[in-house]
Amino acid sequence: MNATSKLTAQAQVSVPAAMRRKLGIGPGSTIVWELEGDHVVVRRVGLHTSQAIHSILFDDAPKRKTLAELKSGIAKHLRQRHARD
Repeated sequence: MNATSKLTAQAQVSVPAAMRRKLGIGPGSTIVWELEGDHVVVRRVGLHTSQAIHSILFDDAPKRKTLAELKSGIAKHLRQRHARD
Protein backbone atom coordinates (compact mmCIF):
# COMPACT_ATOMS: atom_id res chain seq x y z
CA MET A 1 0.00 0.00 0.00
CA ASN A 2 1.41 3.39 -1.01
CA ALA A 3 0.13 6.91 -0.38
CA THR A 4 1.65 10.36 -0.62
CA SER A 5 1.52 13.50 1.49
CA LYS A 6 3.04 16.96 1.26
CA LEU A 7 4.96 18.75 3.98
CA THR A 8 3.36 22.10 4.87
CA ALA A 9 5.26 25.32 5.53
CA GLN A 10 4.85 24.56 9.25
CA ALA A 11 6.50 21.14 8.73
CA GLN A 12 3.19 19.30 9.25
CA VAL A 13 2.21 16.15 7.38
CA SER A 14 -1.29 14.80 6.81
CA VAL A 15 -1.65 11.04 7.10
CA PRO A 16 -3.72 9.77 4.17
CA ALA A 17 -7.14 8.37 5.12
CA ALA A 18 -6.33 4.88 3.83
CA MET A 19 -3.21 4.76 6.03
CA ARG A 20 -5.14 6.06 9.07
CA ARG A 21 -7.72 3.31 8.62
CA LYS A 22 -5.04 0.65 8.12
CA LEU A 23 -3.13 1.78 11.22
CA GLY A 24 -6.28 2.35 13.27
CA ILE A 25 -5.25 5.89 14.22
CA GLY A 26 -7.17 9.12 14.58
CA PRO A 27 -6.97 12.49 16.33
CA GLY A 28 -4.71 12.27 19.37
CA SER A 29 -2.98 9.07 18.23
CA THR A 30 0.78 8.92 18.59
CA ILE A 31 3.02 7.73 15.78
CA VAL A 32 6.76 7.20 15.77
CA TRP A 33 9.09 8.08 12.91
CA GLU A 34 12.07 5.75 12.48
CA LEU A 35 14.99 6.11 10.11
CA GLU A 36 16.04 2.78 8.57
CA GLY A 37 18.92 3.45 6.20
CA ASP A 38 17.61 6.02 3.73
CA HIS A 39 13.93 5.14 4.40
CA VAL A 40 11.57 6.64 6.96
CA VAL A 41 9.20 4.19 8.63
CA VAL A 42 6.12 5.50 10.42
CA ARG A 43 4.51 3.25 13.04
CA ARG A 44 1.58 3.53 15.40
CA VAL A 45 2.58 3.69 19.06
CA GLY A 46 0.56 1.49 21.41
CA LEU A 47 -0.77 3.14 24.52
CA HIS A 48 -0.05 0.27 26.88
CA THR A 49 2.40 -2.60 26.85
CA SER A 50 1.26 -6.03 27.99
CA GLN A 51 3.68 -5.72 30.91
CA ALA A 52 2.06 -2.43 32.00
CA ILE A 53 -1.41 -3.95 31.80
CA HIS A 54 -0.28 -6.98 33.80
CA SER A 55 1.24 -4.79 36.52
CA ILE A 56 -2.00 -2.75 36.76
CA LEU A 57 -4.12 -5.88 37.13
CA PHE A 58 -1.79 -7.96 39.30
CA ASP A 59 0.59 -5.56 41.04
CA ASP A 60 0.55 -7.66 44.21
CA ALA A 61 1.55 -10.98 42.58
CA PRO A 62 4.99 -11.47 41.01
CA LYS A 63 4.24 -14.94 39.54
CA ARG A 64 2.91 -15.57 36.03
CA LYS A 65 -0.84 -15.84 35.62
CA THR A 66 -2.84 -18.33 33.60
CA LEU A 67 -5.10 -17.14 30.80
CA ALA A 68 -8.16 -17.73 33.00
CA GLU A 69 -6.60 -15.63 35.78
CA LEU A 70 -5.78 -12.83 33.31
CA LYS A 71 -9.35 -12.79 31.98
CA SER A 72 -10.70 -12.79 35.53
CA GLY A 73 -8.38 -9.93 36.51
CA ILE A 74 -9.40 -7.87 33.47
CA ALA A 75 -13.09 -8.46 34.21
CA LYS A 76 -12.60 -7.48 37.87
CA HIS A 77 -10.72 -4.32 36.89
CA LEU A 78 -13.42 -3.31 34.39
CA ARG A 79 -16.20 -3.93 36.92
CA GLN A 80 -14.41 -1.76 39.50
CA ARG A 81 -13.56 0.96 37.01
CA HIS A 82 -17.05 1.21 35.54
CA ALA A 83 -19.07 0.55 38.71
CA ARG A 84 -21.88 2.99 39.35
CA ASP A 85 -22.09 4.55 42.77
